[in-house]
This record gives sequence, structure tokens and C-alpha cells, in this order.
Amino acid sequence: MNRNQSSHEQQSSVLIIYSWSEIVELISLVSLGWLIVFLFISSANAAVEHGDSLNEIEIHQVKSGLLLFKSEAGSRYQLAATLETDVKIEVTGMIARTRLKQTFKNDSGRWLEGVYVFPLPENAAVDRLRMQIGERMIEGVIKPREEAKRIYKKARNEGKKASLIEQERPNLFTNSVANIAPGEIVVIEIEYQQTVRYDNGEFSLRFPMAITPRYIPGAAVVSDEQIVAFNGNGWAMNTHPVGDASRITPPVFEGDKKINPVRLRVTINAGFTLADVESAYHRITVNHSVSNSTAVSLADAYEVIYAERDFELTWRPETASVPRAALFTEEKDGELYHLVMVLPPANLNGNDMRAARIGREVIYVIDTSGSMSGTSINQARRALSLALKRLHPGDRFNVISFNSTTDKLFSSVRKVTDQNLREAQRYVSSLEANGGTEIRGALEASLANQRESALVRQVVFLTDGSVGNEAELFTLIKQKLGGSRLFTIGIGSAPNSHFMSKAAQFGRGTFTYIGDVSEVESKMNDLFHKLETAVMTDLAVVFDDSESGSGVEVWPKRLPDLYQGEPLLLTARTKLNNQLVVVSGKRQNRAWRNSFQLQQSGNDSGIATMWARAKIAALMDRIHAGEKEKTIKPAVVNVALKHHLVSKYTSLVAVDVTPVRPISEVLDTQALPVNLPKGQAHARIFGRHAQTATPAQLQLMIGVMLLLAALFVWRHNKAVRVPGDV
Repeated sequence: MNRNQSSHEQQSSVLIIYSWSEIVELISLVSLGWLIVFLFISSANAAVEHGDSLNEIEIHQVKSGLLLFKSEAGSRYQLAATLETDVKIEVTGMIARTRLKQTFKNDSGRWLEGVYVFPLPENAAVDRLRMQIGERMIEGVIKPREEAKRIYKKARNEGKKASLIEQERPNLFTNSVANIAPGEIVVIEIEYQQTVRYDNGEFSLRFPMAITPRYIPGAAVVSDEQIVAFNGNGWAMNTHPVGDASRITPPVFEGDKKINPVRLRVTINAGFTLADVESAYHRITVNHSVSNSTAVSLADAYEVIYAERDFELTWRPETASVPRAALFTEEKDGELYHLVMVLPPANLNGNDMRAARIGREVIYVIDTSGSMSGTSINQARRALSLALKRLHPGDRFNVISFNSTTDKLFSSVRKVTDQNLREAQRYVSSLEANGGTEIRGALEASLANQRESALVRQVVFLTDGSVGNEAELFTLIKQKLGGSRLFTIGIGSAPNSHFMSKAAQFGRGTFTYIGDVSEVESKMNDLFHKLETAVMTDLAVVFDDSESGSGVEVWPKRLPDLYQGEPLLLTARTKLNNQLVVVSGKRQNRAWRNSFQLQQSGNDSGIATMWARAKIAALMDRIHAGEKEKTIKPAVVNVALKHHLVSKYTSLVAVDVTPVRPISEVLDTQALPVNLPKGQAHARIFGRHAQTATPAQLQLMIGVMLLLAALFVWRHNKAVRVPGDV
């Protein structure tokens, strides 16, 4: 036997013996993992077993409206925290100021921390938090997000009352309220403001009240932090594309009754006489006063509705009062902040519109995922059917549907012929809603195969936008848009307005919202006018400040193209009071120019806040254009702290100085559930046997197993030696 052979045999013998050791070690680690999980779950259950038994009741004992969770005892239920919301909105000109009062009631016998994920308008500037304790009001302060969270956690652990407002998305926020005593009521007041929308002579205001469950793409990621705290209280685990999935997927209440009642009142101080005030989805009572003030309240019994669909209010001025321009100014800290609205003239009568109609290549994309089930898919099919009927000879088109996969009607765009249109109508009428919401594949397909053509290329996207990977999709649109224009149509009772509006912004198109089958035709006709007529481009604005070098700052910096009936809306910070402003643009190669005097006639409130909100939005948009987040974050934090605004990087926190919970008492964290939006089917979204709450015990088990597996691999790699190593 030579030396090499002997060495090889010895090495093989060692490897065989070590492999058996590895097997024994792996079995030991798995057993240890199961033991850790068992002991953790057992101790956690034991810690609350006594409290739970005190709060468990049987269904025949319920004498009033209560939120109940079914216990492991089968026929018994546990009392939970409940929420009521009172909303007061005051509209002055183009600014709406909203006070949102959330009342948390602890019906259980345990100390609770309530965590409530709630929607707000996508352009909301949240700037105030107050926590009411008895007769006292604790004012919230703005802090960098990490610092605010540390302050809140410290107060929570010390048994103090505390509240924390965090932004998950520009239209999605979380309110955490710590140390709610058994039987206690805690009131949290949140205030925000926004600009109202003006389009085709109509003002509109939306107050979102429901969250369509978001589709979370990608494989689950389990980190050390999640094993300790699970990072969030939602039903989804974090993934690589959506790192905060557990924070944006609140549990969905599954039951016959509705929860989360809402009272809502709106006061409109328009400054002119109103012709119509309407709400498409809720019955309202309207009272006009002699001072051009209009009061709107819900007409339902007790003026209460349940948070299951968005509230929308529209109002129109009398014909003689239709504004062509509006200016609002606020002086703050020695600087002037302006909100400017200018409505370019249409200059298109009926004959001009026919002459101006443009040849189009249109790609229609329709969402057929599970969240579109029920009334949403009916609205989408009808809207798309109307759109197909508006195509003209000489146009080209295709239809793409998507859920978990993407499907094209034709392999490439086709000419508009009777045969092709009939085939498209049959395809659309056969579509059903089921599966996931893989928007990325549909976007890529709709923006692919662009070629030089005299036709204007338009992508019309019909969806509820219920996805969690918005940032990834915005970046894709910026990269792949090319010469296309993207128009989004929000379908259903609670679409993701942040995704819909931003996708349209990055796509140089517009966003249309359709909340009911009855308004499909009117809303689509408005969109058709935009699609079929020339757009105003090359918009620019010049201030005297710009020439004097005194530092005018306008947001947005790059003005968007305007479609028929749309106004130019911008905010500016200047130092000069009385100066000339010139706005210019082009439509059908015809120049348009308008000038007006920027002069402070009064001191409107909230304009500085809207300027800061617009600047933060513009800074965040630069991340999707490829800039590093670490370079954008300091600028956002600086603006948000100066103007007291909640942002992705700043939060509002309120803490009472007096401890109320004895440290010996256990504090349970409870994620408050939300209603499934009206018209949606739970089984189509979550599956027949879905669980709406986070499977925390399962996540813990998976996390522990993955950590132990990583330890095993590390030890194995450390033990293995390459032949020849010393």
C-alpha cells in the first residue's frame, strides 16, 4: 500500500464516521428546535390562559354589538378591542383639512396594545397627533422614525400610555396605541390636509375607508428580527420584493356583521355658489347656507356607515363661477408659499375635436386576479367593452389579461377590423377573476415591442392595484415606458390609489376611478375624450424670483402634460410678494401663454404644508429614477421635521408621563381587523381555508428551524477540509 492510497483510505474512513456524527447532530438540532417552539408556545399560552378564560363568553351571552375572536375552546369567544372613527373635513378653496378621531375601546379583561392599519388619501400631509386621556390632551411630536419607535417602545414597556403614527405607504398608515386598560376607552386624534382634485369643471374629494388585501409576490424571508417580533402584525410574511409585507396586510374580519363604524361630516367653503354636491356611493344630506358654506353629512341611520368602501364627494360651481385660475398664499417664517391652479383653454369645439383626433395604438390590460372578483370584474369587463367600441379604422390594438400569469389575445397588435373586434369582445366577456396579482409581467408585456410609428401608443390599465411591490413597479415603468403613455383605471370599492396615481404620473397619463357599475359609461367617456384628443405639452412656469436669483422653489420641478379639462397645479416658495408669473405650453403645435400677478391678498393656512408634502413626494420619486435612497433620506427628513410631517422616515409619537400598567401585568398586542371591501369575496382572495391573522407560531417554528439549519451548515463547512489542506 503506497502513501497516497493509505492517506486516501484514512480520509475516507474519517469522512464516513463524520457523516454519521452529522446525522446525529442534525437530529439533535431538530429536536432542540421543536422543544424551543413547544416551550415558547406553551409558556405564552400559559401567560394569557387565565386572562383569556376571564374574557371568554359563549355566543348566547352576547347582548350587544361586540367584536369577538373564536377561541380554541370551540364554542367560546374572546372579547377584543374595537374601533370607532369620527371624521370632520373642512374644504377651503383647493385645500381640505381633515380631523380623524379614532376611539379604541378595550372590551377584554387584559391590558392591550392596539395596532390599526388604515388608509388615507395618497396626497395626505399628516401633521398632527393628539392622545386624549380623560380630560387631558397629549400632543404628539415629530421625530425621525427610528427615534420615534424607540420612544414608543420604551413608554410601552414602562406601562405608559403612548401612540405612534407611522407611514407604510403614502396612502397607508399604522396607529399603535399602548397600554389600554381593561374596559378603557382611548381617543387618538390625527389631522392631515390635502389638495382637492379638479377635472372637467368638477371638484372631488376622496376619503378612503377600506383596504383591498394586497398581493405579496416573492418568497418569504425569515430574519432574526422577525423571529423575535415578527416585524408586523399582518397576515403576510415579508418577501424580497416586499420587505414590509407583514406591516401592510392587516387581518381581514370574516363574519356576517361589519365592524369599524364611521361618522363623517364635510364643510365646503368654496368661495363661489355651488350647482351640485353629490356622493356616488353613499347617501348624503346637503345643507347650503347664505354665506356660500355647504354642510354635508351621511344620510344613513344615525349618520353611521361601516368602513367597507371609499367615500367620494363631488361638487360643481355654477357655470358663471367656473374658475380659470386660482391663487392661495401663506406667509410663514419670513417666506411666501403659494398654491397655483391654472386651467388652460380647451380651444376645441366639436369640429376641432374631429380634426384633432389622433391615430392610436392601444394596449388594453385587464386585471383578473382574485381581488377583482365580484362587482370589480363586472365593472372592468364593461369598461373594456366600451373602450373597444371607441376604436376607429386605422387604429391598432391588443388585449392583455393577467392574474398569476399573463395572457395576450393576439401575439402582436392587430388592425381594427370587425372580425378582430368581435374576437376581442368574446375574449373580454369570458374573463373571470381568480389567482394572484402579478402586475410586473403584464406591465412588461404591454410596454414591449415598441416601434417607430405615426400612431400614438397608449396603454390602458384596468386594475384595483392591490399589490405590495409598488416601488418595484414604478421603477419598471420609468425604465420601460419609452414612447408609450400609461393610463390607469382604478376598479372596485377600494383601489390602491397610491399605485394608480403614481403609475399614471410616471407613465405620462391620467388616473380614472370607477367605483360602481352605474358610472362606467360616464367615467369612460371622460377618459375617451382625453385619449382621443391632443395633449398640452412643454409646460413651463417662470417667476420674477427666478430672474432675480432670490431662490424660488417650485414643485413639481418637471410639470406634467395636461389632458383635456385638467388644470396645472403647482406649489412654490418665494421671497418676493408682488411679482409676475408666466405659464406657457403647446397643444397641437400651437403655443399657449398666460401671465398673472402673484400678489398676497390674504394669509391662507396650510399652503406651506402642501409645498413641503409636494417636495417630499418629488424627492421620493427620484429613488425610482435610480438615485440612492441613502442620499435622498436626509433631505426628506430635513423637510419633514421642519414642517412637522409624517413621512417614510419620520413619525409622530405621543407619550403620557405617568405609568398606568403595573409591570407585573402582561401586555397583549392585538392587530385590529378591517372589513373586506364591499363587493369582494373572501374565498377568491385568501382561498377556501385562509387564515386572516398572522400564523405567528408557524413563523416562529420556521424561523427557529432555519436558524438551526444555518448553524448545522456552518459547522459542517467549518469541519470539512479540502484534501491537501494543513
